[in-house]
Amino acid sequence: MLLHLCTWAEVEARLKTTKAIILPIGSTEQHGPNGLIGTDAICAEVFAREVGEAADALVAPTIAVGMAQHHLGFAGSMTLRPSTLIAVVRDMVQSLARHGFERFFFINGHGGNVATVTAAFSEIYAEASLSPGGGNGYSPRCTLQNWYDMPAARQLSRELYGHQEGSHATPSEVSVTFHAYPEAIKQAVLSPELAPSGRFTDSADYRRRFPDGRIGSNPGLARAEHGKRILDAVVPELTSAYRHFAEGS
Repeated sequence: MLLHLCTWAEVEARLKTTKAIILPIGSTEQHGPNGLIGTDAICAEVFAREVGEAADALVAPTIAVGMAQHHLGFAGSMTLRPSTLIAVVRDMVQSLARHGFERFFFINGHGGNVATVTAAFSEIYAEASLSPGGGNGYSPRCTLQNWYDMPAARQLSRELYGHQEGSHATPSEVSVTFHAYPEAIKQAVLSPELAPSGRFTDSADYRRRFPDGRIGSNPGLARAEHGKRILDAVVPELTSAYRHFAEGS
């Protein structure tokens, strides 16, 4: 059930049976020569919608721009500063909390968001603790689930791609987008087929080290049918995790 397709009365009624909500979060950044700029947001949204259907859960609008400063050397990439993303997450949670939501299940598609979103959770908890009467009233609970870290995702990426999965512009995430948007499948010559690996600092350093945007990956292996396999395998795990969290486990 998508929040933006509900009326306020439907949400108010839903709050009588559950205090939990799913929030997809991703990024808008380059994903190599054949990967869509919206890959991380698309993946988060696709998984969130599937989990929402499986668990009969409410799904908030996707946070589509994340912390991606290191990708700004590539056209079309967008970023929020860490402090801005913390404020966005905090304001979204507190907006929903005002209406009675208490459990916030974030499905994440971008590794660069993890530290910042975790810090946002700490800010939310600190604000609850420091408010007058803190500890005796509202007590929010937040969790972050990276779809690509789920056991089924890791197992399938090893099975399908082995060491060519890499860490950015991976064939697994590109496959999910190909399945979600087959009309947007891109073809490109990858040279070398397997991108180099390594660390980086800012956007200029990233562009120097990884000139086509990939890190350790070969997204030329991506297939739409692989994306469906990944989705079908990971959604049950995410759904189980959501249900346990929503129920207070």
